[in-house]
Amino acid sequence: MNFSHITWLDDKGHIKPPLFLYVILVFLARGWCIFIASLTQFNDRAALVKLFYPHKNDFILALVAGLGAVLLYGIIIAERKRQWGWAIPIFKRSKILLWLLLAVDGAILIQRLLHDGFYFKISYALDALFLFWTAIYVLKSKQLHYYFKDWQFIDKHDDKV
Repeated sequence: MNFSHITWLDDKGHIKPPLFLYVILVFLARGWCIFIASLTQFNDRAALVKLFYPHKNDFILALVAGLGAVLLYGIIIAERKRQWGWAIPIFKRSKILLWLLLAVDGAILIQRLLHDGFYFKISYALDALFLFWTAIYVLKSKQLHYYFKDWQFIDKHDDKV
């Protein structure tokens, strides 16, 4: 018998979300992370945004694409609480949403490359490399596959003390 997957389970016997899923969501919502970080600068708030997104259109597209990652993060929080039944059908389709977000991020990367005339930048290479490895992870990860199939019904809580 193979008990290596027991580390995937929480104390209630449900599959925990993989840690790399959170890393993927932060990567996909990096426009929002940069926006929030720019709000903490007192001198020039636009300087940090222009460092990562020299073109305003690229930044706005990153914010729009990041909304999907924020929505997916909210659905993962709903799954961890297991109280909102309306989120179950959305959660079951979360892997499709994750693929869609990766495709949108790839399209945004291509547009950023077009804006710079296909000039090589290390940030573009790292984005493409991360998208490539993320696609392989989403395709091959057993824990992620089982995680998105785990939530079937609302758990009843024992409030007895």
